[in-house]
Amino acid sequence: MRKLRATQRTRPRLTLLVAAVIGGALTFVLAPPAAADPATPVAYPSGGTSTRYSGLAFDTCSAPALDAMKAWGSSPYRAVGIYFGGVNRTCAQPRLTPDWVGEVSGLGWRLLPIYKGLQPACGARDSDQKITSSGAAAEGRAAARDAVAKAKTLGLLPGSAFYNDIENYSLTDSGCRTAVLTYLSSWTKELHARGYLSGVYMNLNHGAKDLADSYNSSSYARPDALWIARYDGTQSLTGWEGIAASKWASHQRAKQYSNSHDETYGGVRINIDSDRLDAPVATVAHPYKVTSSSALSARSGPSTTASVVRSLEAGASVNVVCQTPGTKVGNSSVWTKLSDGTYIADSYVNTPSDTGYSAILPRCAYPYQISATGGVNLRTGAGTSNATAGTLPGGALAWVVCQAQGTSVSGTKVWNKLDTGRWVSDHYVSNGSNTTYSKPAPRC
Repeated sequence: MRKLRATQRTRPRLTLLVAAVIGGALTFVLAPPAAADPATPVAYPSGGTSTRYSGLAFDTCSAPALDAMKAWGSSPYRAVGIYFGGVNRTCAQPRLTPDWVGEVSGLGWRLLPIYKGLQPACGARDSDQKITSSGAAAEGRAAARDAVAKAKTLGLLPGSAFYNDIENYSLTDSGCRTAVLTYLSSWTKELHARGYLSGVYMNLNHGAKDLADSYNSSSYARPDALWIARYDGTQSLTGWEGIAASKWASHQRAKQYSNSHDETYGGVRINIDSDRLDAPVATVAHPYKVTSSSALSARSGPSTTASVVRSLEAGASVNVVCQTPGTKVGNSSVWTKLSDGTYIADSYVNTPSDTGYSAILPRCAYPYQISATGGVNLRTGAGTSNATAGTLPGGALAWVVCQAQGTSVSGTKVWNKLDTGRWVSDHYVSNGSNTTYSKPAPRC
């Protein structure tokens, strides 16, 4: 990625693609759920949630100074890539600390975590540490474990997406190609097991097509998002040569469309790459305070009838990860989810809005891949008797917000409500269970 010559660089750029097929009139044939590969479940912990961003982003070698990020509030960018780990990370990160993450997130910036680990043996720089054919699976697992450990020290929470930066490599070396795919498959499965999403950054013409060709392979776990490098100045997340629009089709794409150049905002010049994102990014906690005059109940779900888990004192500090709809309290039906997985009524938290959602906070969502290779129909309600309302192709992320009981499909009556308001049978969603509810999604 950064500091490589333009002919070598392939820095990740995330842009989620809401493909036209999602709302189209195609009728997909429902197929049985796939085996463990390529769609592996994500084990979100109780406090986990995923955050996505759609818009312009930039990345630069070292995390900019806080004052620079404040000055760039006048820019068109609202997300920034951060190189948070990896044995081949080339730039020092003196400013990338938990405090920096908190301050920058508090300014409204979304963070795009980039991990530059081992590189292909048949490409990248000669000085890079390389993936080995015999150890690729173990090396991918180790990279994921290291990424999680480094992310935790920065305050990047479960549900975050991490993007593994894979630089250009030879397309004619089949052994090298297999090692790369094996490494990334293990990276994906290990991140999923630990409650995180898997992203991959590759050059469109020097790696990404290999990933697309193995999209439905039972030999490799499929990453949740693809960030391509293609320096053509075009921000489009569709029309990628060699990558069908049905692949990574639901807020799962990003593009690095312009490489190293200077831009100036607020009097501060930074050398950046420019990206368009429509994809999952980092989840962080936002600090607020309880405003109730007496003790406030933190509950197991976003409802006044949900069980009380603990009691919070008036004025207590809380770490909010997302907001979700629930029973109305005061003038608001919004509930805030805390980093320990409990919920409190937003009416009693000093978030920016007293009556609705606060823009700085994401909506609570738990994305899982669609396991049916042929895709699934979306419904207007929790049952097959409801009208169809679009489709999701195989491998697309179903951004689940809650679950409810509906008509039985292949032995399960659980249905998932998506953030679009549409519904899909849990039978075709690769979460923790195909027969019952999957935590931490609440009941609808």
